[in-house]
Amino acid sequence: MKRLGAYIVDKSCNLEETMKVIDANSAGFALVCDGRRLFGVVTDGDVRRYLLSGGALKESICHAANREPRAVLESERYLAEPLMRGEQLTVIPVVNEKRELVDIIFNGTDKKPVKKENLGVPLVIMAGGRGTRLRPFTDILPKPLIPVDGITITEQIMNRFGAYGCNDVYLIVNYMKDFIKAYFKEKNVRQTLHFIEEERFLGTGGGLTYMKGQVDGTFFVTNCDVLLDCDYADMLDVHRRSGNAVTMVCARKNLVIPYGTIEIGEGRRILSMKEKPTIAYNINTGVYIIEPEFLEVIPEGESIHLPELIGLAMKRSQRAGTYVIDESQWMDMGQMEELEQMKDKLERF
Repeated sequence: MKRLGAYIVDKSCNLEETMKVIDANSAGFALVCDGRRLFGVVTDGDVRRYLLSGGALKESICHAANREPRAVLESERYLAEPLMRGEQLTVIPVVNEKRELVDIIFNGTDKKPVKKENLGVPLVIMAGGRGTRLRPFTDILPKPLIPVDGITITEQIMNRFGAYGCNDVYLIVNYMKDFIKAYFKEKNVRQTLHFIEEERFLGTGGGLTYMKGQVDGTFFVTNCDVLLDCDYADMLDVHRRSGNAVTMVCARKNLVIPYGTIEIGEGRRILSMKEKPTIAYNINTGVYIIEPEFLEVIPEGESIHLPELIGLAMKRSQRAGTYVIDESQWMDMGQMEELEQMKDKLERF
């Protein structure tokens, strides 16, 4: 691979100078920088389109460049591969917190084989809900037994964690619990299953009260309707190094506004304009890593969900953090449309 400088032009350059850089690196693009700071990205197609619209070769490259390019932080470069796959990108810049360019990742060059370590960490699956968003299916079949790509969603989850040596599995059950227990009684699963029966619906947080005394170390918790395509060992390592009592796995989602947006100031003056801006935000995937002390914040006998518990833990000065993945690494089947998307995605992989 060529040195990083072969792909960089200063934002003071004109289109003609930039085209020479693009021709020389044979990659079809150049990164436009302001000093070390990433300013934009320009492709040979961008330059051609600008010239065809009436632009001139001696004009600033800033006129043709995409000033809001996709990039990943150096600390989150693991997001690059799924991001490129999801958005069909061939290259993505890597920047630091100051948005200074530190590397370039080309599609297929940054993949590292995931070593599926034997983590030996228990897994808790919250499998007691009614699954009302999946009705009428869940009027007949409990959500944990809905088939996805040939096997139940619960087995899909167990298989993924089982590949990392999470062989002690606790299923917290309530709705149609006898149906679920009977199904797994007939199955030859290699993991050890423990069924914990809720006496009443306690929510994703309240149900964890049954784990008091069951575990004496770190454990995973997941809703029974999500699958993650990521490195569980890295997830656990980040959690432990952070000193968190609880780590919430979040998916980074990008929403493109399909219109030009205008910021208006005093006197209805236009302050700024952005064409089809992207809004990025983090979504709770329903997967967590938890330490035993976190269980102490659960109100006795109260129905409560895990995000609310995290709020209580933070008030008690327990450390709560996140592990962020790309939205393409998160599959959810909580609603009918999402269930079909999960099936399609699993078939492609």
